[in-house]
Amino acid sequence: MLIADLHIHSVYSDGKASPREIIRHALIRGINVISITDHDTFKGGLEGYRFSREIARNTSDTKILVVPGIELRSYSGDILVYCENDVELPREVGLLIDKAHENNCVVVPAHPFDTWRHGLGDVVYDYDGWDAIEVWNAHASRNANRRALEASRIMGKPGVANSDAHILEHVGSAYTYILIEDASSITEVLDALRKGLIKPHQGGLSLKDNIERVAWSIEYRARKILGD
Repeated sequence: MLIADLHIHSVYSDGKASPREIIRHALIRGINVISITDHDTFKGGLEGYRFSREIARNTSDTKILVVPGIELRSYSGDILVYCENDVELPREVGLLIDKAHENNCVVVPAHPFDTWRHGLGDVVYDYDGWDAIEVWNAHASRNANRRALEASRIMGKPGVANSDAHILEHVGSAYTYILIEDASSITEVLDALRKGLIKPHQGGLSLKDNIERVAWSIEYRARKILGD
């Protein structure tokens, strides 16, 4: 059984840490699989994948698998897509799902009922092509997560739990068990997600974590305004 956190942000969007820092921290936390899913870009995930291959070449006992990913802002809301490489994706939901599947990618609506943060809301029910649903997001409210869990049951889709970390220390605050013994390739992880060989592990943020999250959000926005 593997521990996976498949929704993490890096400096390539609104995260505080670099892909290398994220990977080192995930290793300390005992996480086996991560996906760096920056907003509208695969850059963080691809850099993370290259660094994970570097680790694998240089050490025999310490390994982590990085799945390239993206949190794409579709016309209807945010969608997580996990691929083996960079794929140009449309922003209309149905076309996005089709294009992703044509390229052997896995498609998951991100925090679907956290509509304050661009969740799809009830639009999630309009499409049957989801490979899984993010049923637990450490940054979402309990009510939003409850509704996502309900949607996964109604639609018969497997669920994933993720940290949605923007700060290093939040990585692994929620995660998914992948119910296979080992994974030496991205393909194996994507296949496990498609087959529903996963179990979400609910988690959340402490008061201290939430204060850090808000402080970083303010700092990030200030930097953007000042052009830093």
